[in-house]
Amino acid sequence: MAHAEESDQTAGTAPTRGRVPVIIGLVLALIGGGGGFYAAFEGLFPFPQATERVLSAIKADTEAPAGADNADMAFVPIDPLVISLSGDGQTRHLRFHAQLEVEQDDAAEVARVMPRIVDVLNTYLRALSITDLENNGAMLRLRAQMLRRVQIVTGRDGVNDLLIMEFVLN
Repeated sequence: MAHAEESDQTAGTAPTRGRVPVIIGLVLALIGGGGGFYAAFEGLFPFPQATERVLSAIKADTEAPAGADNADMAFVPIDPLVISLSGDGQTRHLRFHAQLEVEQDDAAEVARVMPRIVDVLNTYLRALSITDLENNGAMLRLRAQMLRRVQIVTGRDGVNDLLIMEFVLN
């Protein structure tokens, strides 16, 4: 019977010893989180230069009136492409048509290098598999990749955006 009483006493004190480090950890985490929030809120942590550029661009976008930039904008059409894709033992076709958003002054230069742009897009789209095109979110990823390749051909400032007009996979 004395043995049973000893086990009851040790069982009763064990959980309280296990709770103390957890409570201390929670208190320290709350103090650290609160201190970090205060330091960031008060500006004690300087933002990296890239973050400042992003914040200033967002501020500029919200301050600019709607349609202010559209006066100098032009759209250069890309000839429609039909790409043969094979995979899973079947051949499918992708019909792709897009336009490039450029500054009015750059439209002639972008049109001049259009054969290179078509070649880059044709090569990229032919390298894709059918599963790459059918995944969720594929359009955003493909659009970003194609814009990047077009900007390499035309120069970084030549093309502002790639607008997909038609993207049909049959």
